[in-house]
Amino acid sequence: VREFLTRMGLPHRWVDRADAEAVAGLARRLPIPVQGTLAITGSGTVHPIESPRALASIIGLDLAEDVDRTLDLVIVGAGPSGLAGAVYGASEGLDVLVIEDLSIGGQAGTSSRIENYLGFPEGISGAELAFLGEVQAVKFGARIATPRRATRLERTDDGFSVTLDNGCAVTTRAVLLANGVQYRRLDVDGLEEFEGQGVYYAATDLEARLCRDREVVVVGAGNSAGQAAIFLADAASRVHLFVRGEGMSATMSSYLSERIEHHPSITVHLRTEVSGALGGDRLERVRGARRSDGEEVDLPASGLFIMIGAAPNTEWLDGQVGLDEKGFVRTGAAVGDGVRDFETSLPGVFAVGDIRAGSVKRVASAVGEGSVAISAVHRFLSAT
Repeated sequence: VREFLTRMGLPHRWVDRADAEAVAGLARRLPIPVQGTLAITGSGTVHPIESPRALASIIGLDLAEDVDRTLDLVIVGAGPSGLAGAVYGASEGLDVLVIEDLSIGGQAGTSSRIENYLGFPEGISGAELAFLGEVQAVKFGARIATPRRATRLERTDDGFSVTLDNGCAVTTRAVLLANGVQYRRLDVDGLEEFEGQGVYYAATDLEARLCRDREVVVVGAGNSAGQAAIFLADAASRVHLFVRGEGMSATMSSYLSERIEHHPSITVHLRTEVSGALGGDRLERVRGARRSDGEEVDLPASGLFIMIGAAPNTEWLDGQVGLDEKGFVRTGAAVGDGVRDFETSLPGVFAVGDIRAGSVKRVASAVGEGSVAISAVHRFLSAT
């Protein structure tokens, strides 16, 4: 719930039950149950909640059950490409619904600072960029439902049916797949038990506060890992960057790798892999092994940030569209002659951003694909 609030940019005050004085202050004014997670809205109403979806329903972000009409376009995923598609689709008169399973922004939304996006010379956080895109899409009339996950895509006589994780289905004339990728996890014994308790797949203000003035480990050699290392170095006492290969130049932008090499609070460990994670209720230590000689590195660490790439979110499509050998969605000329740009092997279903085979994994290119694909959607709708 806390991650959902933070990544959605929703103004809130967080009260931990361990803060007895704060809880007692609330209890003097409101009927506070002695256990459980609660949401207290501005009217003073107390709502027991068990999930981000329960909270989303209370504040009006969840999908209403009255979507019984056929939409023009359903966009699956609210990362940069999905939001761009929503902005351009809705601004050009399409009835658009965006479905997002966690929070607005996708993988880009977890980036602490994007410094090479056109128009932001001082950089902008992924969460802020996503929030601005969300506001823009809603301004033009797009509806955004979160957290909701698409679980099935089917062809129907009138278009398509997209089934959601609560069993309800929405019908639409066209579909834009923009649900990106999911983080790859390390195959290390015991790591899973520390997820959310020291092991993270994003580096935002929330995680940085939890690791302030302590040592952390970042794993990866791409731009996400580089951005995370630099961002965390402002809060942590030291950042250790584990790089599996011989260097970073082949996978990381030069401005990031050069900054990391000269940063006084970042130590780079080349040819090093995570071999273990130790702790009690939370992560306390990270062990690494050098690939060259097997020598171990044992470090105190309150945070382990895993940034080792991702796999496409295509399992739920169940063979409805053609994929390449790595599971990414084929589009356009990769499908066949005469296929519209960004269209998949299933006419009327389009794919943009990280989920698309051959896409450039950059925020700017994702935004470009999402906006340009709307032209192909219009051509399809005009022909049907």
